[in-house]
Amino acid sequence: MEVIDGWVCLAGVRETDSLIPLDEHPNRQAIALALPGASHVAGRLPLTLAEAAVAQGALSAAQRHFDASPAGITQRLRKAVWTKSATDGVE
Repeated sequence: MEVIDGWVCLAGVRETDSLIPLDEHPNRQAIALALPGASHVAGRLPLTLAEAAVAQGALSAAQRHFDASPAGITQRLRKAVWTKSATDGVE
């Protein structure tokens, strides 16, 4: 597992761009049984608290890098609109 361009990746394949606390995951009971020490989930990857801290640090470092090009700004706006839409219930 590694963080590439702000994405948690497994074997170079993107999984997610954020971590979900286990308490908020819909399948938390099965995950807790499979990995009792899990505290967060990154896509389909359960993470312990120590692993989640390292992953969150890498994600935060990647987000601090600001691409000021028109394409970078467009991508940030696209993500913001999608996050707002998902929060409002649009899938």
